[in-house]
Amino acid sequence: MPTPALHSLHVRPVKSLGGPSPVEAAVEPWGLAGDRRWMLIDATATVVTQRQRPRLALAFAEPAPDGGVRLSAPGMDPLTVPVPEPSATVTAEIFRKKVEAVPAGAAADEWFRTYLDDDVRLVHLDDPARRRPISPAYALPGETVNFADGYPVLVTALSSLDALNSLIAQGDHPDEGPLPMDRFRPTVVVDGTAPWDEDGWTRLAIGEVIFRVAKPCARCVVTTTDQRTARRGREPLRTLARHRLVDQKMIFGQNLVPERTGTLRVGDRVEILG
Repeated sequence: MPTPALHSLHVRPVKSLGGPSPVEAAVEPWGLAGDRRWMLIDATATVVTQRQRPRLALAFAEPAPDGGVRLSAPGMDPLTVPVPEPSATVTAEIFRKKVEAVPAGAAADEWFRTYLDDDVRLVHLDDPARRRPISPAYALPGETVNFADGYPVLVTALSSLDALNSLIAQGDHPDEGPLPMDRFRPTVVVDGTAPWDEDGWTRLAIGEVIFRVAKPCARCVVTTTDQRTARRGREPLRTLARHRLVDQKMIFGQNLVPERTGTLRVGDRVEILG
């Protein structure tokens, strides 16, 4: 078996939108630099994701050098959104937790309202070092996260995707496979490990960065959304429910918390520390 290595990196500046796959990325305590520092909220200030709006899969956010984002989507003129000036925050709700965020401004709001035909607003995480603590059941005091679902980094393995696609091919809906890795929206993808080997990891080093494994990643309806068409199917949830059900949750990938930050580069060696 080849030496485990970092296969790809994925940064998504706006939660639930597409984003670039750089060859290197700095790891900050709360996630990859520039990753998920923006998100959409509805009229009740509750987070809006592909769970409610699969069409967000077709929109793309490119990070700008100053921390802003350049938005693009089918049928829309591109829009560059700068980091908003410090101002009064709004209290947003993300998965039943409250977090303070800074409104991005009228131009961004209008862009997304036009695209989704819905009353939404874009907000920015101005201070990730203190705004959103990680669940204390899986974190040390002071550890925080960006606008990701719950943890700074999500790792998946190519070998496990191959194994899952083999199971899909043997199931009730083989025509829906094979699925690409973007269905699972990881930040870090590794190669050269055995299928499902990540189930047993507790710590790992990727290049100069060390991570603690917090918990397995429970999967939701977003994985059934084709990231290129926004259409939904039944896989991989049908197959995960049969073969990867742990504590009544469908599992694929592992959530990570950085113990030592640094820069990740595609091709970096992956070492399992525990």
